[in-house]
Amino acid sequence: MSLALVVDDNRSTADTMVQILLALGIQARAAYGAQPALSILSAHVPSMVFLDVNMPGVNGLELLKFIQRDPRLSRVPVFVVTSDDQWETRNKAIQGGARDVLIKPATVETVEQALRDARVL
Repeated sequence: MSLALVVDDNRSTADTMVQILLALGIQARAAYGAQPALSILSAHVPSMVFLDVNMPGVNGLELLKFIQRDPRLSRVPVFVVTSDDQWETRNKAIQGGARDVLIKPATVETVEQALRDARVL
């Protein structure tokens, strides 16, 4: 079974995404912000990451750069989940290495489709 990491500073949003992934048969855990995510990523390599963009301190696009630069993590599929539906944000995420950009609120259907499109489900 896969283990996904969900990174979002909003606990409710992160917990909802964990529940969506569980409904799809994917084990998941939440990190409530970039700093907790960095701690987890230093010790574990998840099978995939769902990453919010707008977080205080280190934002999601900066965390995406960190993931892409780390040889242990660079092959982990990253999905950006954001309420920012601007072309510039989508472009930065995809150019930064994200497999897809999902607009909040994510649903079981949108997450499942993104995983299928990325061939990780």
